[in-house]
Amino acid sequence: MDNKALYNISYGLFVLGSKGQGKINACITNTCMQVASDPVRIAISVLNQNYTCDLIKESGVFSLSVLDKTAGFDLFKHFGYQSGRNVDKFADFAYKTDVNGCPCLVEHTCSILSCKVLSKTDLGTHTLFVAEVVDAELTGRGAPVTYADYQSSIKPKVKVEESRKIIGWKCKICGYEYMNPELPADYTCPLCGHPAEDFEPIYESA
Repeated sequence: MDNKALYNISYGLFVLGSKGQGKINACITNTCMQVASDPVRIAISVLNQNYTCDLIKESGVFSLSVLDKTAGFDLFKHFGYQSGRNVDKFADFAYKTDVNGCPCLVEHTCSILSCKVLSKTDLGTHTLFVAEVVDAELTGRGAPVTYADYQSSIKPKVKVEESRKIIGWKCKICGYEYMNPELPADYTCPLCGHPAEDFEPIYESA
């Protein structure tokens, strides 16, 4: 199966924030949809390995900062390429808290949603949360960024060094190494669950 076919499904991109264990944290997610209107309810899907997922399960609340097209790769790298278990993502990052005490971005957003979890379903690699939107705020007039935007114009292209032989692939999220020259297009990291697109080549020593 060619997972790149799934890139054509239209998604937004969000910074998902929550609190718990005396901490706040956030991660990148691209899965959110409105599922009811009165009251307003949304559904999100979060990777079970993410620290933010643990905090949502504990606190039952989360925020969604809807990113706009001013968001650059550094923002995605900051919230998506490191774990809140190892680093305080908000130590030197501007944020505010919503009505539930969850962190929200103050820049590069067009709206913010504050949500209370109503149900959760374990999907294996992810947990599906259905939540009521208890507050919402327009924060800017910019257009929301999409997953297609990220793939085509935000995420850096991998530069292949033709003069050096690839001997394996390393997950940029958790560091897991897949020692085979060919990485299957539908491969997912056995440690953190991230897809093949988040692996970088390991080259033979010069």
